[in-house]
Amino acid sequence: MIKGSIVALITPFNEDGSVNFDKLGELLEFHIANQTDGILVLGTTGESSTMSHEEDDSVVEYTINKVAHRVPVVVGAGSNDTQTAIDKSVKYEKMGADYLLIITPYYNKANEGGMIAHFTAVADAVHTPIIMYNVPGRTGCALSENVVAKLSKHPNICGIKEASGNISYVMNISRYLNDDFVMYSGNDDMVIPVLACGGSGVISVFANTCPRQCHEMVTSWLAGDREKGLAIQQKYLDYIHALFYEVNPIPVKEAMNLMGMNVGGYRLPLYPMSKTNKARLEEQMKKVGLL
Repeated sequence: MIKGSIVALITPFNEDGSVNFDKLGELLEFHIANQTDGILVLGTTGESSTMSHEEDDSVVEYTINKVAHRVPVVVGAGSNDTQTAIDKSVKYEKMGADYLLIITPYYNKANEGGMIAHFTAVADAVHTPIIMYNVPGRTGCALSENVVAKLSKHPNICGIKEASGNISYVMNISRYLNDDFVMYSGNDDMVIPVLACGGSGVISVFANTCPRQCHEMVTSWLAGDREKGLAIQQKYLDYIHALFYEVNPIPVKEAMNLMGMNVGGYRLPLYPMSKTNKARLEEQMKKVGLL
């Protein structure tokens, strides 16, 4: 299993809104050079919800070929429709994905039986290890502790990206962690607390702009240098909060463009950051030396 910082990579766009593959290649090289431990494409931060299936496929194929096994590639393959999630998972497995990230079936809001059946059906359909994604603030539904307890025993479900922001829930499900089932923080402001509960790393928005710092935060803690890991979390905490002044990935793309990374804009309904929040973001970036 991956230990460390997995970047939830943005998808760069050209001025006409198409995917900028040249820039995507630059970003992949940037992360590999700066010690990012794994790369996630087609996550929330990657704006896959506004991309076509053909664009999704092209981004996955390009990323896997470009990375060329230098670091693991995680691919978002979830859906609120179980069969679609299966179809995407099978497709990305054939392309060479190292892991698949499967979100809870949003909008449908399945009961516990439905949640278990959904993830089991996807996990049974592939051999590629699956990371479940719990983000109730986005999906309107959550993985209960009982569901996690049962699914953690599935031989092809290897972990959970936990983004509820609820440290009590994190502590409760930590009881099911072992060598075959790990937990990643899905909240950049809670990395150290999740690691303290037995987590293995973070799937990070923050890492888009600070890959080396994010890597060092996690690996320092895991290596026993807890003071260093905590110090990095605390140093960047206000900046991390700034990355969520507005809905992700608006602020992180603004930050990357302010840094001269030229990753382009967004697709509607996402919209450029308000002037007030952009000024506040710039202020926090200056405080940590990013500008």
